[in-house]
Amino acid sequence: MRMSTRVESAALALLALLVPALASAASSRSLQPPPDLDQYVERAMSAFGAPGMSVAIVQDGKTVVAKGYGVRSMATHAPVTPDTIFPIGSESKAFTSAALAILVDEGKLKWSDHVADKLPGFRMYDPYATAHMTVRDLLTHRSGLGLGEGDLMIIPNTTRSRADIVHALRYLQPRTGFREQFAYDNILYIVAGALVQAVSGQTWEQFVRQHLFGPLGMSDSTTLYDPSNPNAVALHGRVNGPIRGMGPETILKEVLDSKAAAPCGLINASAADMAKWMAMWENDGKLPNGKRLLSAAAVHELWAPEVVVPTDTYGPAVSKLIPLPTLQDYALGWFVEEDFGHEVIEHTGAVFGALAALYFIPDRHVAFSVAINSEDSGARLAVVYHLLAYYLGQPQQDWIGHLRQIRRGMVRQTLTQMKHLPKQYVANDKSSLPLPAYSGTYSDPWYGTMTVSARQGGQLWIRFNLTPGMEGPLEHVADDTFRTHWNDRGIEDAYVTFHVDRGHIGALAMKPVSPLADFSFDYRDLHFRPATQSN
Repeated sequence: MRMSTRVESAALALLALLVPALASAASSRSLQPPPDLDQYVERAMSAFGAPGMSVAIVQDGKTVVAKGYGVRSMATHAPVTPDTIFPIGSESKAFTSAALAILVDEGKLKWSDHVADKLPGFRMYDPYATAHMTVRDLLTHRSGLGLGEGDLMIIPNTTRSRADIVHALRYLQPRTGFREQFAYDNILYIVAGALVQAVSGQTWEQFVRQHLFGPLGMSDSTTLYDPSNPNAVALHGRVNGPIRGMGPETILKEVLDSKAAAPCGLINASAADMAKWMAMWENDGKLPNGKRLLSAAAVHELWAPEVVVPTDTYGPAVSKLIPLPTLQDYALGWFVEEDFGHEVIEHTGAVFGALAALYFIPDRHVAFSVAINSEDSGARLAVVYHLLAYYLGQPQQDWIGHLRQIRRGMVRQTLTQMKHLPKQYVANDKSSLPLPAYSGTYSDPWYGTMTVSARQGGQLWIRFNLTPGMEGPLEHVADDTFRTHWNDRGIEDAYVTFHVDRGHIGALAMKPVSPLADFSFDYRDLHFRPATQSN
Protein backbone atom coordinates (compact mmCIF):
# COMPACT_ATOMS: atom_id res chain seq x y z
CA MET A 1 0.00 0.00 0.00
CA ARG A 2 2.11 2.79 -1.20
CA MET A 3 1.22 5.65 1.01
CA SER A 4 4.13 7.75 -0.06
CA THR A 5 6.96 6.75 -2.39
CA ARG A 6 10.50 8.00 -2.13
CA VAL A 7 10.12 9.79 -5.45
CA GLU A 8 6.99 11.48 -4.16
CA SER A 9 8.61 12.54 -0.91
CA ALA A 10 11.66 13.94 -2.63
CA ALA A 11 9.56 15.90 -5.09
CA LEU A 12 7.34 17.38 -2.40
CA ALA A 13 10.25 18.44 -0.27
CA LEU A 14 12.34 19.84 -3.11
CA LEU A 15 9.46 21.83 -4.52
CA ALA A 16 8.91 23.41 -1.11
CA LEU A 17 12.41 24.83 -1.41
CA LEU A 18 11.67 26.22 -4.86
CA VAL A 19 8.71 28.32 -3.70
CA PRO A 20 9.49 31.97 -2.81
CA ALA A 21 8.45 33.61 0.43
CA LEU A 22 4.79 34.16 1.09
CA ALA A 23 3.53 37.11 -0.93
CA SER A 24 1.76 39.96 0.82
CA ALA A 25 -1.23 39.44 -1.43
CA ALA A 26 -1.95 36.17 0.39
CA SER A 27 -3.99 37.98 3.01
CA SER A 28 -6.97 38.06 0.68
CA ARG A 29 -8.09 34.66 -0.49
CA SER A 30 -9.60 34.06 -3.90
CA LEU A 31 -13.33 33.54 -4.18
CA GLN A 32 -13.11 31.62 -7.45
CA PRO A 33 -11.12 28.55 -8.55
CA PRO A 34 -8.03 29.24 -10.68
CA PRO A 35 -9.24 30.56 -14.03
CA ASP A 36 -6.67 28.44 -15.86
CA LEU A 37 -7.47 25.22 -13.99
CA ASP A 38 -8.77 23.24 -16.98
CA GLN A 39 -5.88 24.25 -19.21
CA TYR A 40 -3.30 23.53 -16.52
CA VAL A 41 -4.71 20.09 -15.73
CA GLU A 42 -4.60 19.18 -19.41
CA ARG A 43 -1.00 20.43 -19.67
CA ALA A 44 0.08 18.42 -16.63
CA MET A 45 -1.59 15.26 -17.86
CA SER A 46 -0.02 15.64 -21.30
CA ALA A 47 3.45 16.36 -19.90
CA PHE A 48 3.55 13.22 -17.76
CA GLY A 49 1.23 10.92 -19.70
CA ALA A 50 -1.53 10.46 -17.12
CA PRO A 51 -4.65 9.03 -18.86
CA GLY A 52 -7.25 10.51 -16.50
CA MET A 53 -7.64 12.86 -13.56
CA SER A 54 -10.29 13.78 -11.01
CA VAL A 55 -10.30 17.20 -9.30
CA ALA A 56 -12.57 18.53 -6.56
CA ILE A 57 -12.40 21.90 -4.78
CA VAL A 58 -14.48 22.97 -1.79
CA GLN A 59 -14.57 26.55 -0.54
CA ASP A 60 -16.48 27.85 2.47
CA GLY A 61 -17.96 24.35 2.78
CA LYS A 62 -19.41 24.41 -0.74
CA THR A 63 -18.38 22.52 -3.86
CA VAL A 64 -16.92 24.88 -6.46
CA VAL A 65 -15.24 22.25 -8.67
CA ALA A 66 -15.99 18.57 -9.22
CA LYS A 67 -14.63 17.56 -12.61
CA GLY A 68 -13.14 14.71 -14.55
CA TYR A 69 -10.44 15.01 -17.21
CA GLY A 70 -9.09 12.60 -19.78
CA VAL A 71 -10.10 8.95 -20.06
CA ARG A 72 -10.92 6.15 -17.63
CA SER A 73 -9.04 3.60 -19.68
CA MET A 74 -6.52 3.64 -22.50
CA ALA A 75 -8.43 0.71 -23.97
CA THR A 76 -11.97 2.11 -24.02
CA HIS A 77 -11.28 5.87 -24.03
CA ALA A 78 -14.42 6.36 -21.94
CA PRO A 79 -14.29 9.89 -20.51
CA VAL A 80 -13.72 10.67 -16.84
CA THR A 81 -16.77 12.39 -15.30
CA PRO A 82 -17.44 13.91 -11.85
CA ASP A 83 -18.89 10.50 -10.85
CA THR A 84 -15.94 8.39 -12.00
CA ILE A 85 -14.35 6.65 -9.01
CA PHE A 86 -10.58 6.59 -8.45
CA PRO A 87 -8.64 4.68 -5.78
CA ILE A 88 -7.60 7.13 -3.07
CA GLY A 89 -5.02 4.86 -1.42
CA SER A 90 -3.95 5.90 2.05
CA GLU A 91 -6.43 8.76 2.18
CA SER A 92 -8.61 5.85 3.32
CA LYS A 93 -6.83 5.99 6.67
CA ALA A 94 -8.82 9.11 7.57
CA PHE A 95 -12.04 7.15 7.04
CA THR A 96 -10.79 4.50 9.45
CA SER A 97 -9.83 7.07 12.08
CA ALA A 98 -13.21 8.81 11.58
CA ALA A 99 -14.98 5.47 12.12
CA LEU A 100 -13.18 5.10 15.44
CA ALA A 101 -14.05 8.71 16.30
CA ILE A 102 -17.74 7.91 15.81
CA LEU A 103 -17.39 5.02 18.25
CA VAL A 104 -15.73 7.42 20.70
CA ASP A 105 -18.57 9.93 20.21
CA GLU A 106 -21.04 7.12 20.93
CA GLY A 107 -19.24 6.28 24.18
CA LYS A 108 -18.29 2.79 23.01
CA LEU A 109 -14.58 3.52 22.95
CA LYS A 110 -11.98 5.92 24.33
CA TRP A 111 -8.82 7.06 22.58
CA SER A 112 -6.93 6.00 25.71
CA ASP A 113 -8.39 2.47 25.76
CA HIS A 114 -5.82 -0.30 25.47
CA VAL A 115 -6.19 -2.21 22.21
CA ALA A 116 -5.53 -5.55 23.94
CA ASP A 117 -8.61 -4.97 26.10
CA LYS A 118 -10.85 -4.37 23.09
CA LEU A 119 -9.49 -6.64 20.35
CA PRO A 120 -9.16 -10.36 21.15
CA GLY A 121 -5.90 -11.84 19.88
CA PHE A 122 -4.05 -8.53 19.62
CA ARG A 123 -0.39 -8.94 20.42
CA MET A 124 2.80 -7.10 19.47
CA TYR A 125 6.28 -8.63 19.44
CA ASP A 126 7.18 -6.44 22.41
CA PRO A 127 5.13 -7.33 25.54
CA TYR A 128 5.34 -3.73 26.78
CA ALA A 129 3.85 -2.44 23.50
CA THR A 130 1.14 -5.09 23.71
CA ALA A 131 0.16 -3.96 27.21
CA HIS A 132 0.32 -0.22 26.57
CA MET A 133 -0.80 0.22 22.94
CA THR A 134 -3.84 2.51 22.91
CA VAL A 135 -6.40 3.21 20.21
CA ARG A 136 -4.59 6.50 19.58
CA ASP A 137 -1.28 4.66 19.14
CA LEU A 138 -2.75 2.49 16.36
CA LEU A 139 -3.19 5.60 14.20
CA THR A 140 0.01 7.57 14.79
CA HIS A 141 2.83 5.45 13.29
CA ARG A 142 4.88 5.34 16.49
CA SER A 143 4.54 1.67 17.46
CA GLY A 144 8.22 0.84 16.97
CA LEU A 145 7.68 -0.92 13.65
CA GLY A 146 9.96 0.15 10.80
CA LEU A 147 8.89 2.03 7.67
CA GLY A 148 6.38 -0.14 5.80
CA GLU A 149 7.24 -3.16 7.92
CA GLY A 150 4.95 -6.09 7.21
CA ASP A 151 3.55 -4.64 3.99
CA LEU A 152 4.42 -7.81 2.07
CA MET A 153 1.55 -9.43 3.96
CA ILE A 154 -0.76 -7.37 1.71
CA ILE A 155 1.45 -6.14 -1.15
CA PRO A 156 0.90 -6.84 -4.01
CA ASN A 157 -2.01 -8.97 -2.78
CA THR A 158 -2.87 -11.64 -0.25
CA THR A 159 -5.08 -14.60 0.58
CA ARG A 160 -5.01 -13.64 4.27
CA SER A 161 -7.97 -12.45 6.30
CA ARG A 162 -7.88 -9.37 8.53
CA ALA A 163 -7.73 -11.70 11.54
CA ASP A 164 -4.69 -13.45 10.04
CA ILE A 165 -2.88 -10.11 9.80
CA VAL A 166 -3.75 -9.24 13.41
CA HIS A 167 -2.28 -12.58 14.46
CA ALA A 168 0.91 -12.17 12.39
CA LEU A 169 1.58 -8.79 14.01
CA ARG A 170 3.20 -10.53 16.99
CA TYR A 171 6.08 -11.71 14.79
CA LEU A 172 7.08 -8.28 13.45
CA GLN A 173 10.20 -7.28 15.33
CA PRO A 174 10.34 -3.58 16.23
CA ARG A 175 13.03 -1.29 14.84
CA THR A 176 12.77 1.28 17.65
CA GLY A 177 11.24 1.58 21.08
CA PHE A 178 7.49 1.94 21.54
CA ARG A 179 6.42 5.60 20.99
CA GLU A 180 10.03 6.50 20.33
CA GLN A 181 9.67 7.88 16.80
CA PHE A 182 7.50 8.12 13.69
CA ALA A 183 7.73 5.38 11.05
CA TYR A 184 4.88 5.11 8.54
CA ASP A 185 3.06 1.79 8.49
CA ASN A 186 -0.05 0.26 6.95
CA ILE A 187 -0.51 -2.85 9.06
CA LEU A 188 -1.78 -1.12 12.21
CA TYR A 189 -4.56 0.57 10.24
CA ILE A 190 -5.70 -2.91 9.28
CA VAL A 191 -5.70 -3.69 12.99
CA ALA A 192 -7.75 -0.50 13.50
CA GLY A 193 -10.27 -1.84 10.99
CA ALA A 194 -10.48 -5.07 12.97
CA LEU A 195 -11.01 -2.98 16.12
CA VAL A 196 -13.97 -1.21 14.49
CA GLN A 197 -15.59 -4.61 14.00
CA ALA A 198 -14.74 -5.84 17.50
CA VAL A 199 -16.37 -2.78 19.11
CA SER A 200 -19.31 -2.14 16.76
CA GLY A 201 -20.25 -5.68 15.71
CA GLN A 202 -20.13 -4.56 12.06
CA THR A 203 -17.33 -5.22 9.62
CA TRP A 204 -15.23 -2.19 8.77
CA GLU A 205 -16.89 -2.13 5.33
CA GLN A 206 -20.40 -2.18 6.77
CA PHE A 207 -19.57 0.50 9.31
CA VAL A 208 -17.98 2.85 6.76
CA ARG A 209 -20.89 2.47 4.35
CA GLN A 210 -23.54 3.01 7.05
CA HIS A 211 -21.90 5.69 9.17
CA LEU A 212 -19.81 7.63 6.63
CA PHE A 213 -20.77 7.03 2.99
CA GLY A 214 -24.52 6.95 3.75
CA PRO A 215 -24.92 10.14 5.81
CA LEU A 216 -22.54 12.05 3.52
CA GLY A 217 -24.37 10.95 0.37
CA MET A 218 -21.18 9.43 -1.06
CA SER A 219 -23.21 7.22 -3.38
CA ASP A 220 -20.40 6.55 -5.86
CA SER A 221 -17.86 5.40 -3.28
CA THR A 222 -16.77 1.82 -2.63
CA THR A 223 -14.55 0.12 -0.06
CA LEU A 224 -12.72 -1.98 -2.66
CA TYR A 225 -11.54 -1.59 -6.24
CA ASP A 226 -13.76 -3.43 -8.69
CA PRO A 227 -12.84 -3.09 -12.39
CA SER A 228 -16.33 -4.26 -13.38
CA ASN A 229 -17.93 -1.25 -11.66
CA PRO A 230 -19.33 0.96 -14.46
CA ASN A 231 -17.89 4.04 -12.72
CA ALA A 232 -14.40 2.60 -12.18
CA VAL A 233 -11.19 3.61 -13.90
CA ALA A 234 -8.63 1.20 -15.32
CA LEU A 235 -5.31 1.34 -13.47
CA HIS A 236 -2.22 2.15 -15.50
CA GLY A 237 1.52 1.84 -14.93
CA ARG A 238 4.90 1.73 -16.65
CA VAL A 239 6.28 -1.69 -15.76
CA ASN A 240 8.18 -2.80 -18.87
CA GLY A 241 11.28 -0.64 -18.56
CA PRO A 242 14.52 -1.13 -16.61
CA ILE A 243 12.78 0.19 -13.47
CA ARG A 244 9.16 0.75 -12.59
CA GLY A 245 8.03 4.11 -13.95
CA MET A 246 9.88 3.77 -17.25
CA GLY A 247 8.59 2.39 -20.53
CA PRO A 248 5.16 2.57 -22.18
CA GLU A 249 1.94 3.10 -20.23
CA THR A 250 -0.05 -0.12 -19.92
CA ILE A 251 -3.20 -1.26 -18.15
CA LEU A 252 -2.19 -3.27 -15.10
CA LYS A 253 -3.48 -6.82 -15.00
CA GLU A 254 -2.88 -7.37 -11.31
CA VAL A 255 -4.30 -4.83 -8.85
CA LEU A 256 -4.54 -4.60 -5.09
CA ASP A 257 -8.02 -5.90 -4.33
CA SER A 258 -7.58 -7.79 -1.08
CA LYS A 259 -10.46 -7.04 1.27
CA ALA A 260 -8.17 -7.50 4.27
CA ALA A 261 -6.17 -4.38 3.38
CA ALA A 262 -9.14 -2.06 2.83
CA PRO A 263 -8.92 -0.03 6.10
CA CYS A 264 -5.43 1.19 5.29
CA GLY A 265 -5.93 2.17 1.67
CA LEU A 266 -8.52 0.68 -0.68
CA ILE A 267 -11.43 3.16 -0.77
CA ASN A 268 -12.47 4.43 -4.21
CA ALA A 269 -14.28 7.75 -4.59
CA SER A 270 -15.39 10.22 -7.23
CA ALA A 271 -14.71 13.95 -7.41
CA ALA A 272 -18.34 14.56 -6.44
CA ASP A 273 -18.02 12.33 -3.37
CA MET A 274 -14.64 13.71 -2.30
CA ALA A 275 -16.20 17.17 -2.34
CA LYS A 276 -18.85 15.95 0.14
CA TRP A 277 -16.16 14.43 2.37
CA MET A 278 -14.13 17.66 2.33
CA ALA A 279 -17.20 19.83 2.97
CA MET A 280 -17.96 17.91 6.17
CA TRP A 281 -14.49 18.70 7.52
CA GLU A 282 -14.74 22.31 6.37
CA ASN A 283 -18.04 22.53 8.27
CA ASP A 284 -16.43 21.24 11.49
CA GLY A 285 -18.00 17.79 11.27
CA LYS A 286 -21.49 18.88 10.21
CA LEU A 287 -23.62 17.53 7.38
CA PRO A 288 -25.44 19.85 4.93
CA ASN A 289 -28.65 19.50 6.99
CA GLY A 290 -26.85 20.81 10.07
CA LYS A 291 -26.67 17.47 11.85
CA ARG A 292 -23.32 16.32 13.10
CA LEU A 293 -21.42 13.39 11.62
CA LEU A 294 -18.50 14.03 13.97
CA SER A 295 -18.50 16.05 17.15
CA ALA A 296 -16.41 19.21 17.28
CA ALA A 297 -14.23 17.42 19.83
CA ALA A 298 -13.67 14.54 17.39
CA VAL A 299 -12.63 16.88 14.56
CA HIS A 300 -10.19 18.62 16.88
CA GLU A 301 -8.81 15.28 18.11
CA LEU A 302 -8.33 13.85 14.64
CA TRP A 303 -6.42 16.91 13.41
CA ALA A 304 -4.36 17.51 16.56
CA PRO A 305 -0.63 16.76 15.99
CA GLU A 306 0.58 13.70 17.88
CA VAL A 307 4.07 12.83 16.65
CA VAL A 308 6.82 14.73 14.87
CA VAL A 309 7.67 13.46 11.39
CA PRO A 310 11.50 13.39 11.18
CA THR A 311 13.31 14.74 8.14
CA ASP A 312 14.79 11.33 7.25
CA THR A 313 11.48 9.47 7.41
CA TYR A 314 11.62 8.17 3.86
CA GLY A 315 15.19 6.92 3.91
CA PRO A 316 18.62 7.93 2.61
CA ALA A 317 17.50 8.06 -1.04
CA VAL A 318 15.56 11.21 -0.12
CA SER A 319 17.62 12.73 2.68
CA LYS A 320 20.73 12.78 0.50
CA LEU A 321 18.95 14.95 -2.03
CA ILE A 322 17.31 17.61 0.09
CA PRO A 323 16.21 18.26 3.69
CA LEU A 324 12.59 17.29 4.21
CA PRO A 325 10.20 19.80 5.81
CA THR A 326 10.93 20.29 9.51
CA LEU A 327 7.46 21.47 10.49
CA GLN A 328 5.45 18.35 9.84
CA ASP A 329 3.54 16.18 12.30
CA TYR A 330 1.14 13.27 12.10
CA ALA A 331 -2.27 13.36 13.74
CA LEU A 332 -4.90 10.58 13.59
CA GLY A 333 -4.95 9.65 9.92
CA TRP A 334 -3.69 13.06 8.74
CA PHE A 335 -0.41 14.90 8.21
CA VAL A 336 -0.37 18.37 9.77
CA GLU A 337 2.23 20.84 8.52
CA GLU A 338 3.06 24.49 8.12
CA ASP A 339 3.37 25.74 4.58
CA PHE A 340 4.45 29.33 4.12
CA GLY A 341 2.95 30.44 7.42
CA HIS A 342 -0.31 28.50 7.04
CA GLU A 343 -1.46 25.28 8.67
CA VAL A 344 -2.13 22.63 6.05
CA ILE A 345 -3.84 19.30 6.72
CA GLU A 346 -3.12 16.71 4.07
CA HIS A 347 -2.70 13.10 3.09
CA THR A 348 -1.65 11.45 -0.11
CA GLY A 349 -2.46 7.98 -1.36
CA ALA A 350 -0.99 5.46 -3.78
CA VAL A 351 -1.94 2.02 -4.97
CA PHE A 352 -0.70 0.15 -8.01
CA GLY A 353 -1.88 2.17 -10.99
CA ALA A 354 -3.36 5.19 -9.17
CA LEU A 355 -2.32 8.17 -7.03
CA ALA A 356 -4.30 10.69 -5.01
CA ALA A 357 -3.82 13.77 -2.83
CA LEU A 358 -6.11 15.66 -0.44
CA TYR A 359 -5.30 19.09 1.04
CA PHE A 360 -7.04 21.42 3.50
CA ILE A 361 -6.01 25.04 4.15
CA PRO A 362 -8.17 25.82 7.21
CA ASP A 363 -7.52 29.56 7.43
CA ARG A 364 -8.37 29.91 3.73
CA HIS A 365 -11.53 27.79 4.17
CA VAL A 366 -10.54 25.79 1.12
CA ALA A 367 -9.83 22.14 0.38
CA PHE A 368 -9.01 20.23 -2.78
CA SER A 369 -8.44 16.68 -3.95
CA VAL A 370 -6.60 15.38 -7.00
CA ALA A 371 -6.52 11.78 -8.23
CA ILE A 372 -5.07 10.09 -11.32
CA ASN A 373 -5.45 6.59 -12.77
CA SER A 374 -1.73 6.02 -13.33
CA GLU A 375 1.58 6.19 -11.48
CA ASP A 376 2.71 9.37 -13.27
CA SER A 377 3.22 11.29 -10.05
CA GLY A 378 4.34 14.49 -11.74
CA ALA A 379 0.84 15.08 -13.13
CA ARG A 380 -0.75 14.92 -9.69
CA LEU A 381 1.97 16.96 -7.96
CA ALA A 382 1.98 19.69 -10.59
CA VAL A 383 -1.75 20.27 -10.11
CA VAL A 384 -1.40 20.11 -6.30
CA TYR A 385 1.32 22.78 -6.30
CA HIS A 386 -0.56 24.92 -8.80
CA LEU A 387 -3.56 24.93 -6.47
CA LEU A 388 -1.49 25.51 -3.33
CA ALA A 389 0.28 28.48 -4.87
CA TYR A 390 -3.03 29.94 -6.04
CA TYR A 391 -4.85 29.62 -2.72
CA LEU A 392 -1.87 30.79 -0.68
CA GLY A 393 -1.39 33.83 -2.90
CA GLN A 394 2.06 32.83 -4.15
CA PRO A 395 3.57 33.43 -7.58
CA GLN A 396 3.23 30.38 -9.79
CA GLN A 397 6.40 28.48 -10.70
CA ASP A 398 7.13 26.13 -13.56
CA TRP A 399 5.91 23.16 -11.52
CA ILE A 400 5.73 20.91 -14.56
CA GLY A 401 9.29 21.76 -15.59
CA HIS A 402 10.66 21.39 -12.06
CA LEU A 403 9.02 18.00 -11.61
CA ARG A 404 10.26 16.71 -14.94
CA GLN A 405 13.78 17.80 -14.01
CA ILE A 406 13.56 16.09 -10.60
CA ARG A 407 12.25 12.90 -12.14
CA ARG A 408 14.96 12.80 -14.82
CA GLY A 409 17.65 13.34 -12.20
CA MET A 410 16.39 10.59 -9.92
CA VAL A 411 16.02 8.10 -12.78
CA ARG A 412 19.49 8.94 -14.08
CA GLN A 413 20.99 8.47 -10.61
CA THR A 414 19.16 5.18 -10.11
CA LEU A 415 20.23 3.70 -13.44
CA THR A 416 23.82 4.67 -12.65
CA GLN A 417 23.59 2.94 -9.28
CA MET A 418 22.25 -0.20 -10.91
CA LYS A 419 25.24 -0.28 -13.30
CA HIS A 420 27.75 -0.01 -10.46
CA LEU A 421 26.66 -2.82 -8.17
CA PRO A 422 28.32 -4.02 -4.98
CA LYS A 423 30.68 -6.95 -5.48
CA GLN A 424 28.17 -9.54 -4.31
CA TYR A 425 25.87 -8.63 -7.23
CA VAL A 426 28.53 -8.61 -9.96
CA ALA A 427 27.77 -11.60 -12.19
CA ASN A 428 29.85 -14.76 -12.02
CA ASP A 429 29.20 -18.46 -12.64
CA LYS A 430 30.13 -19.66 -9.15
CA SER A 431 27.76 -21.15 -6.61
CA SER A 432 28.21 -23.14 -3.40
CA LEU A 433 25.63 -25.73 -4.39
CA PRO A 434 24.22 -27.26 -7.59
CA LEU A 435 21.11 -25.28 -8.55
CA PRO A 436 18.54 -27.97 -7.55
CA ALA A 437 19.97 -27.93 -4.03
CA TYR A 438 18.55 -24.45 -3.43
CA SER A 439 15.06 -25.91 -3.76
CA GLY A 440 12.89 -26.09 -0.69
CA THR A 441 10.18 -24.44 1.38
CA TYR A 442 11.32 -21.45 3.42
CA SER A 443 9.39 -19.88 6.25
CA ASP A 444 9.31 -16.39 7.75
CA PRO A 445 7.50 -15.90 11.08
CA TRP A 446 5.24 -13.06 9.93
CA TYR A 447 5.00 -13.65 6.20
CA GLY A 448 4.57 -17.40 6.08
CA THR A 449 6.07 -19.70 3.46
CA MET A 450 7.92 -19.22 0.19
CA THR A 451 8.91 -22.06 -2.13
CA VAL A 452 11.91 -22.44 -4.42
CA SER A 453 11.58 -25.36 -6.82
CA ALA A 454 13.65 -26.78 -9.66
CA ARG A 455 11.89 -27.11 -12.99
CA GLN A 456 12.79 -29.03 -16.11
CA GLY A 457 16.26 -28.08 -17.31
CA GLY A 458 17.36 -26.98 -13.84
CA GLN A 459 15.53 -23.63 -13.93
CA LEU A 460 14.75 -22.42 -10.40
CA TRP A 461 11.28 -21.04 -9.70
CA ILE A 462 10.26 -18.87 -6.72
CA ARG A 463 6.74 -18.58 -5.35
CA PHE A 464 5.39 -16.57 -2.40
CA ASN A 465 2.70 -18.96 -1.21
CA LEU A 466 0.29 -16.44 0.38
CA THR A 467 0.55 -13.85 -2.39
CA PRO A 468 -1.43 -14.77 -5.53
CA GLY A 469 0.62 -14.30 -8.68
CA MET A 470 3.91 -13.53 -6.91
CA GLU A 471 6.04 -16.13 -8.66
CA GLY A 472 8.51 -16.49 -11.49
CA PRO A 473 11.96 -17.72 -12.54
CA LEU A 474 14.93 -17.24 -10.23
CA GLU A 475 18.09 -16.36 -12.15
CA HIS A 476 21.59 -16.95 -10.79
CA VAL A 477 23.61 -13.75 -10.41
CA ALA A 478 26.76 -14.50 -8.44
CA ASP A 479 27.87 -17.01 -5.82
CA ASP A 480 24.74 -17.72 -3.75
CA THR A 481 22.79 -14.66 -4.90
CA PHE A 482 19.91 -14.88 -7.39
CA ARG A 483 17.47 -12.41 -8.91
CA THR A 484 13.72 -12.78 -9.18
CA HIS A 485 11.87 -12.18 -12.45
CA TRP A 486 8.26 -12.08 -11.29
CA ASN A 487 5.68 -13.00 -13.92
CA ASP A 488 3.79 -9.88 -12.91
CA ARG A 489 6.21 -7.16 -13.96
CA GLY A 490 4.45 -4.74 -11.63
CA ILE A 491 6.11 -6.47 -8.66
CA GLU A 492 9.54 -5.11 -7.79
CA ASP A 493 12.28 -7.63 -8.52
CA ALA A 494 14.56 -8.62 -5.66
CA TYR A 495 17.97 -10.12 -5.01
CA VAL A 496 17.76 -13.39 -3.07
CA THR A 497 20.91 -14.37 -1.18
CA PHE A 498 21.18 -17.85 0.34
CA HIS A 499 23.44 -18.15 3.37
CA VAL A 500 25.27 -21.46 2.90
CA ASP A 501 27.46 -23.00 5.58
CA ARG A 502 29.20 -26.36 5.07
CA GLY A 503 26.87 -27.27 2.27
CA HIS A 504 23.68 -26.44 4.14
CA ILE A 505 21.35 -23.46 3.67
CA GLY A 506 20.76 -21.79 7.02
CA ALA A 507 18.78 -18.75 5.89
CA LEU A 508 18.13 -16.42 3.00
CA ALA A 509 17.79 -12.65 2.74
CA MET A 510 16.19 -10.42 0.09
CA LYS A 511 16.48 -6.80 -1.06
CA PRO A 512 14.88 -4.85 -3.93
CA VAL A 513 16.86 -4.56 -7.15
CA SER A 514 15.77 -0.97 -7.79
CA PRO A 515 16.93 1.73 -5.35
CA LEU A 516 13.60 3.46 -6.06
CA ALA A 517 11.46 0.47 -5.10
CA ASP A 518 8.52 1.49 -2.93
CA PHE A 519 9.01 0.84 0.77
CA SER A 520 6.00 -1.50 0.77
CA PHE A 521 8.21 -4.10 -0.91
CA ASP A 522 9.84 -4.66 2.47
CA TYR A 523 11.96 -7.64 1.44
CA ARG A 524 14.57 -6.47 3.97
CA ASP A 525 12.23 -7.41 6.83
CA LEU A 526 11.96 -11.04 5.75
CA HIS A 527 13.98 -13.64 7.66
CA PHE A 528 13.41 -16.86 5.75
CA ARG A 529 14.80 -20.14 7.08
CA PRO A 530 14.36 -23.64 5.65
CA ALA A 531 11.08 -25.22 6.69
CA THR A 532 11.36 -28.39 4.63
CA GLN A 533 14.01 -28.91 2.02
CA SER A 534 14.67 -31.35 -0.75
CA ASN A 535 18.07 -31.73 -2.39
